Amino acid sequence: MKHANAKILIADDEQAITSGLSAILADEGYTVDIAPDGQKALERLSEDRYGVILADLKMPKLDGLSLLRELQSKQIPTECIIITGQATVDSAVQAMQQGAYDYIEKPLNADKLNRLKALIPKAIEKFAVQQKNRELTSRLEGLTHYAELTGESEVMREVYQVIDAVASSTASVLILGESGTGKELVARAVHSKSERAKGPFFALNCAALPKEILENELFGHEKGAFTGSTNEKPGAFEMASGGTIFLDEVAEMSPDIQVKLLRALETRMVRRLGGKKEIQVDIRIVAATNKDLQKALADGELREDLYYRLAVVQIDLPPLRDRSQDIRLLATEFLQRYSSQNGKKIGDFDPPAWDWILSYNWPGNVRELKNAVERSVIMARGDKIAANDIMPRHLRNAAEVPTAVTFQVGGSMADARRRLVLSTLASNNGDLERATKTLGMSIDEVRRELRALLDGAGSGEAVSDEDDGGAGVARTPRSADVPPRAASAPKKPAPKKK
Repeated sequence: MKHANAKILIADDEQAITSGLSAILADEGYTVDIAPDGQKALERLSEDRYGVILADLKMPKLDGLSLLRELQSKQIPTECIIITGQATVDSAVQAMQQGAYDYIEKPLNADKLNRLKALIPKAIEKFAVQQKNRELTSRLEGLTHYAELTGESEVMREVYQVIDAVASSTASVLILGESGTGKELVARAVHSKSERAKGPFFALNCAALPKEILENELFGHEKGAFTGSTNEKPGAFEMASGGTIFLDEVAEMSPDIQVKLLRALETRMVRRLGGKKEIQVDIRIVAATNKDLQKALADGELREDLYYRLAVVQIDLPPLRDRSQDIRLLATEFLQRYSSQNGKKIGDFDPPAWDWILSYNWPGNVRELKNAVERSVIMARGDKIAANDIMPRHLRNAAEVPTAVTFQVGGSMADARRRLVLSTLASNNGDLERATKTLGMSIDEVRRELRALLDGAGSGEAVSDEDDGGAGVARTPRSADVPPRAASAPKKPAPKKK
């Protein structure tokens, strides 16, 4: 039976309708149950799983609209098709606005039944997709690792969910994310979760290879194709056949290679350098870039037609600062890994080290965190990592700026204010947002003070946004405020050329 697992519940108090519909749908291959009123229907829906319920709008104990509300409040995922008389079509439309899948009018003549037969498979398909998403969300809840990826934050679970959905398909994938976020690990996860997992995985960095070498690595060459090519060499497209090619920094690829790549993706055929025959390949492309995509397209760095080929599914990988919930998990995992590799027994970071790790902005993302932990393990002398072990030297020096600021008696308040801003900014490793919180000032106020310092305003007062039209430019001292000095003799004007 073609719909053996798709159960349908009919809720109606008219026995003629329930028995007739039940027989028709059973002939179509569905498993059908009947409820004589809305309350019985709700009990059945709470006890068993149904893909679709056909609910009469007017029935005893619980009408169709009330039943729909109960389904939603109890988060019962069954799709609801309302059966209504002509006098209550407005109510049926209202039911659709509240989440019903569709409605069908009585009397159920041949045309109406044909429409119902067409509606039910679509409703069941929607139920099945949503059920799969719910199961996936439930499975990913609380997950800390997915393939080689680590993270339990909501943004990372969203990434896992997209990978899980796309892995089983043949679609090309484009991964967007800053440098150091783990784009290759996402590509490997797509490969390992797919049916190509037993096939090869080839990773090529388009930015690291010169044009000629990249072309050769992708497409290979025939013997004698260029000076020094004494043997034929298959390219990544041939060697990765049956598997996945990961093209990192794809926007760095030269335009003529992008054209060849586009053709290979469209035809699934490649030609080696110096070759004449077309070679059929079976590959999946996963590409990545850390560039601003719209800018890369506008500047012609990435061909638009190639982009649409690569980005059938797009995965946005968040920077580490947007997944701060994962920092402790990642740092602990790296500590365990590198302690083991270096034969050290280091169990934890001390509290000041944790304070710095969790407050630092990590502009280099996961890669920077990993390198910092590895370095700290090597440098550590005790059984815990200290703040000085993990902080890079240039940030350590910034952190060593005295926390007390000394002001000279007789100095201006404006000068004292700027000294305080500069010192606080330095003690926060240049992190503007943290400095503003410490100072209790707005970002615009701090920026105005910094601009005043850069403009050499000395003890002059900073102009307010209202005075300078919002530009925040510092006012230089008036000439009347400048101490008198010896006047220099005026220069004679240069003689005019005749």
